[in-house]
Amino acid sequence: MRDVIRLLGAERRARLFYVALTQSTLGTGAAYVALLLIAYDRFQSPWAISLVLLAELVPAMVLGPVFGAAADRWSRKRCMIAADVVRAAAFVGIAVIDSFVATVALAAFAGAGTALFAPAALAALPSLVTKKRLPAATSLYGAISDLGFTGGPALAALLLLFAGAEEIILFNGVTFAISAGILMPLHFGAAATSEAHGPGRLVPSLFREAREGLKVIAGMRSIRVVIAGSTAALFFGGIFNVGELLFATDELGASDAGYSVLVALFGFGFIGGSLAGSRGGSPQLLKRRFMHGVFLSGVGLLLSGMAPTFLIALFTFTLAGFGNGLLLVHERVLIQETVPDALMGRAFGVKDALASWAFGVAFFAAGGLLSVIDSRELILGAGVGGVLVWGGCVLAFRGERPSRVVDGRFLRGRRGPVGDLRGDEQGADMIGGGDLRPALLDHLDEGGHNPGVELGSRVRR
Repeated sequence: MRDVIRLLGAERRARLFYVALTQSTLGTGAAYVALLLIAYDRFQSPWAISLVLLAELVPAMVLGPVFGAAADRWSRKRCMIAADVVRAAAFVGIAVIDSFVATVALAAFAGAGTALFAPAALAALPSLVTKKRLPAATSLYGAISDLGFTGGPALAALLLLFAGAEEIILFNGVTFAISAGILMPLHFGAAATSEAHGPGRLVPSLFREAREGLKVIAGMRSIRVVIAGSTAALFFGGIFNVGELLFATDELGASDAGYSVLVALFGFGFIGGSLAGSRGGSPQLLKRRFMHGVFLSGVGLLLSGMAPTFLIALFTFTLAGFGNGLLLVHERVLIQETVPDALMGRAFGVKDALASWAFGVAFFAAGGLLSVIDSRELILGAGVGGVLVWGGCVLAFRGERPSRVVDGRFLRGRRGPVGDLRGDEQGADMIGGGDLRPALLDHLDEGGHNPGVELGSRVRR
């Protein structure tokens, strides 16, 4: 936490960025409640809620790597501003157009904005703060994001005493417009060059760059394991999210207020886990802390399923949230520390796409499972699955041979100070062994650039 406080005290641009992020995430959390109320009011069926939630996930599920490629090609600040403008327009449209079809379409439009903003923002953080403060910046980003989903619904409950759901949705649109205005004068480092791409080649080239990025990222063993482990953990977390209401009310005898307390504690645990990642460290240390997060998340789910009383569940829900926050923040920092800057947006785009698929499949799978087993068994199964994910990650990391990057080339078994793709003066980052060298050399020249897509070098995060 001290690292976060020092960050906010020393980095003026970061303070403005987090002000923009905080008010927009609180608006998003409040709009989540309002959007479900509007969807159900406009289409009197439980399917209305499912369709709207799915619409927000689909853009990231289908086009996550493409949005990441856009963040790697163009100015990441402009991508964030464009994403905020898109979301502002989408939520204003939902507020003023009284049509369920339009509501679903505009929810998908807003989801596209979110799918662009997330990889652009996380890939832009290195240019906003010094390298030493990057872990704290990433930690705070995760904490604020979850604060919105923890405090936003409470804000919605307060606003609903004085206004309707449409007004809350409109308020959320305004927060995105404010965010775009705050970001506009901030400097996030040099932009990538894209002049060589004609308008007619825009979409095909973005898809090609997304495919190229996928090939290289898939060859980075550590990143492959971390993203796969995080995706699997989030799948079981999604199952837990579906079953927790019935578990709290039917198995623990909690009231609706008691359920809300459990959800809030999970959120506070997540914030604590995110802030615990502010110290940073070597890639090997970050991997160990990532593994701690996967383990605590799985154990927290398992102990929640075993909890005999509501009071014990208060602790286990907090533990599960803490583990979830811990694994996600260290996943993000590992990507920042080991993925070349020219590919970082695509790495986060891939991560977001897989996370969206994990939640989408989990929501449908949990609904089917609850028709044959009770909620306690569902939660226990999610916990067992989470612990198995940890075991799989342990096996995947065991015996890993580190590699070092020298002028775009990977060397194994060499010692000594060498530079990585981003030109860090402190020597090469450790990257998991694997078959990355052939794929990377196909796409990067000796300076670490991609001549095929003309990506400019940047100083980031």
